[in-house]
Amino acid sequence: MKKVLILGATGAMATYLVPMLLEGGMQVTGVSLDDVSSDHPNLEYIKANAMDIPFLKAELAKGYDAVVDFMVYNTKELFEEYYKLFLDNTEHYIFLSTYRIYAGEYPITEESLRLLEADKPEDFVSYKEYSIYKAEEEDMLRGSGYRNFTIVRPAITYSQCRFQLTTLEANVLIYRMLRGKIVVLPEEAMDKEATMSWAGDVAKMLVAILFNPRAFGETYTVSTAEHHTWREIAGIYERLGGLKYVTANKEDFLNIVGGGVASKQQLEYDRFYNRIVDNSKILDLCGMQQSDLMPLEEGLRMEYEALTDEKLARIGCNEDVNRRMDEYIENMK
Repeated sequence: MKKVLILGATGAMATYLVPMLLEGGMQVTGVSLDDVSSDHPNLEYIKANAMDIPFLKAELAKGYDAVVDFMVYNTKELFEEYYKLFLDNTEHYIFLSTYRIYAGEYPITEESLRLLEADKPEDFVSYKEYSIYKAEEEDMLRGSGYRNFTIVRPAITYSQCRFQLTTLEANVLIYRMLRGKIVVLPEEAMDKEATMSWAGDVAKMLVAILFNPRAFGETYTVSTAEHHTWREIAGIYERLGGLKYVTANKEDFLNIVGGGVASKQQLEYDRFYNRIVDNSKILDLCGMQQSDLMPLEEGLRMEYEALTDEKLARIGCNEDVNRRMDEYIENMK
């Protein structure tokens, strides 16, 4: 029985990955800051900080065959404290990067130009940019001299408590939809193509990668190839839950969502790009077809209709963004 350690075990993708691993006969230990328990004999949850080095060393000493790492190391210097620890202590290390590492060309393949190598404006603050430090960490793995790793690059991924629309998350989008409140969206993004994958499909891809010799030392964009404009995706939410929205220019939208440089870069260097994915490499590894993947509208409907009071409590409310959005709507009148 293979032993798998999952760091960040209650997130959007891990929620689907854990039961799939159990079904595959694996023994799973999940580390999370959430209070969660298991009655499955092959599943244990540990409430701990998965970035605590002494904890990790003690846990890895138990002899895990694989580590699936959903954590975010927001500088390459920080990642340097961890990656050799994983590579030295497990048969297979799965590193979660992001499709945001790609620059603007499309369709996206694993060989597409990364934002790290692309020309950037003078106001681009790379050390704060998710796509830059993820790409730098990819390079650290490739230059490590090891091959017992796989880099995976998910696109935007929706799940049980995760719903997105441009850069808005469920604690704004779903919160306002359920209350009949108008949502503000960035006009410059609305006719850009976006790719959103169901977390269950991404989990299937991760299972196919795990312990697969073909995947060692490789990189995969784990994503659907289906794509829609953000305006079309807003239309899906309108059909699902009666979304009402208006659009604002980039500056007004960024003032509403806040977040400083990170929000600006997420918007300008991802949501303002056409994100169309060629997922043939991962489908070939999995022995899957695009038709095997969840259609976006069907998947969003399934997750939306499965919302419970418990899930809504987990989603919560981003009070600051919702307040600023209310003020913006009021000032439009």
